[in-house]
Amino acid sequence: QGELPHLKALVERHSAEDFAILGINTDGDRDKFRADCETYGVTWDNIFNGNTRGGVPGAWGVTGYPTLYVLDRDGVIRALSPRGEQLERVVDALVAEK
Repeated sequence: QGELPHLKALVERHSAEDFAILGINTDGDRDKFRADCETYGVTWDNIFNGNTRGGVPGAWGVTGYPTLYVLDRDGVIRALSPRGEQLERVVDALVAEK
């Protein structure tokens, strides 16, 4: 839940702009994942991977959780695992670049 307030704020602030969040869930229980999304008000797209091996985590070399990648519109990684207000500043700056 630590980053959820910041992610929710970003989604709300940039709802009318070219901005997206994609979550990848690696927990083993799909039903709990879905329930948690509803409980915590997660409205952005999420993929259920079901484990930490293979899929997106394997392809991106994720070794710890949570891992955050901030990509620009060209798919270039502009920040790795910013947290809290730093995440908000990075995203706000990228959205302003367009």
